[in-house]
Amino acid sequence: MKFINRIKYLVVLGFLASCSYEFPAPDIQEPTSGSADMSKIISVGNSLTAGFMDGALYTRGQQNSFAVILADQAKVVGAGDFNVPDINSVNGYYAMGPQGPLGRLVLRVNPTTGAAAPAPIGPGELPAPFTGNKAALNNFGVPGITLGTALTPLTGGPASAENPAYNPLYARFASNPGTSTIIGDAATALGNGGTFFTFWLGNNDVLGYAIGGASNPAILTSDADFTQRLGLALGAMLQANAQAKGAVANIPSLAVLPYFNLVPWNALPLDAGTAAAVNQGYAQYNGGLLQLQAMGAITAEEVALRTINFTAGQNGFVMHDKHLTDLTQYGLPSIRQSNNTDKATLTLSQALGQPVGGDPQQVRGVSSPVEDSFVLTKIEQDEVSGKITSFNNIIAAAVQSNAERLVLVDVNALLTRVLQGQVSSGGVGLTASIVPPNGGFSLDGVHPNARAHAFVANEFIKAINQKWGANIPMANPNAYMGNDLPM
Repeated sequence: MKFINRIKYLVVLGFLASCSYEFPAPDIQEPTSGSADMSKIISVGNSLTAGFMDGALYTRGQQNSFAVILADQAKVVGAGDFNVPDINSVNGYYAMGPQGPLGRLVLRVNPTTGAAAPAPIGPGELPAPFTGNKAALNNFGVPGITLGTALTPLTGGPASAENPAYNPLYARFASNPGTSTIIGDAATALGNGGTFFTFWLGNNDVLGYAIGGASNPAILTSDADFTQRLGLALGAMLQANAQAKGAVANIPSLAVLPYFNLVPWNALPLDAGTAAAVNQGYAQYNGGLLQLQAMGAITAEEVALRTINFTAGQNGFVMHDKHLTDLTQYGLPSIRQSNNTDKATLTLSQALGQPVGGDPQQVRGVSSPVEDSFVLTKIEQDEVSGKITSFNNIIAAAVQSNAERLVLVDVNALLTRVLQGQVSSGGVGLTASIVPPNGGFSLDGVHPNARAHAFVANEFIKAINQKWGANIPMANPNAYMGNDLPM
């Protein structure tokens, strides 16, 4: 039997022969902060605030986060320095390779196929402790944190198997590792002369669950916990300085993330001979389904869903589905082939068609089912979407309850417009893809790139200008890089 050696998703690159960027017309109104004081801005959040891009935290990403861009634009209305906990790394840390740390993702062209796909750039650096002045920091964005881990001192250490909250990217600049908290440090900075803050937390309370294929319910935050933790975190910021105002962003839709759209549901190519051989291996399983239908244990519709049949060409892969009727008492697993309602995670691109545990007879997606952690079923997608809606309603209510001091920044609506092809600057569009030059997501498929961060910064500026009568000038997104061209 001939199996697939390696399956990778393909990124088809469309290049513009020439780009003519139109810069925004100068604003003839006098810049002003209105009734908002932007002189010392404090930002607290997760990877989005930190400038995490291309699967890594690295210097260029840090310096092009929406928080940095916003602070730069606010300088004309009196904003001071905006200090970040510099990572001092050109490539950052993406993963550990056989020769040591691998850096951020870049597009690499396959010399055989001509297709381009993300791959580590080469040598990277493990995060080093921040050696600057911690008391002077303005950006408290930490990749990977939830509302809960933003509030616990365990996030700063100690590092141990018994402390899943530990985050080295916070520990490296925590004011007092193991005692201080991210929210506490940000609130202290706000209380020490801070005048305005941005707050963007909550994404990881649902996104971490989604990225893992909705396979670990324990990491999905409940509505009650989200409400309580949001209240504590926002409350700490508001209480730190009774005069400070703030802008609070919400959570983007799952549908906009390339991470769930780059690996097609029918990503498994087979020739006729391989398809026939694989089908023979599933004949007993398919026959058992028909017997159970005759017994009344499952419906004809479920038999059709669960029947495995490969053909020559592109095929759905065999996958676990915990939502199917449990037939283990009859000796049949809960498996089926993927279909066009399923969303595979980006990580499946490296795993599909590979031997499981080194056994060449157990090929993931063919003779061995793809694990739950690699796929979101329609039921799971609806669950995640419902949770995002619920969390966004909680965020909106929290902002409304402090309406004099807070404004909601609807990043969810912005990125939905990006998905619909409705966002551009100077005639140059922004797309919900990783494909340069217009793609707005970095190569990890989850985090915006620098150009998209400029659009996000402008969304913050629009909200601030409208709420408090300010006239902070917009950034020019076309002055910021998208994704690097393939190597």
